[in-house]
Amino acid sequence: MKTILKLAAVYNILWGAWVVLFPNHFFDLVGMQRLNLPMIWQGVGMIVGVYGIGYWLASYNPMRHWPIVAVGFLGKIFGPIGFVGNYIEGIVPFEFFYTLIFNDLMWWIPFGYIMYHVHYSYRWKLT
Repeated sequence: MKTILKLAAVYNILWGAWVVLFPNHFFDLVGMQRLNLPMIWQGVGMIVGVYGIGYWLASYNPMRHWPIVAVGFLGKIFGPIGFVGNYIEGIVPFEFFYTLIFNDLMWWIPFGYIMYHVHYSYRWKLT
């Protein structure tokens, strides 16, 4: 669990820094139109980077700091749901899906693993 959170922390901090420093780079890479207001995308990068700091701190004691993991896990679930809804509505092009692969989908199993252990641990403490 500690290793998962440290890896997630490093990834989030690096991805967040990339988006803050080079807000148009992702859009250029996937052939999407650049945003009119890149500062909004930079704000997303800042939030992702801050989550990275939270994951790093949570890695010292994942069972105690499970709420940080839970909030991150929920974001990794709701992000793709929001994408699907916006894609069906024609609001966002499919190319935006590429952000979901590494920011959300690949973390479902590792974060789910942590949340499973948290649930299992607390379930036994309550009985």
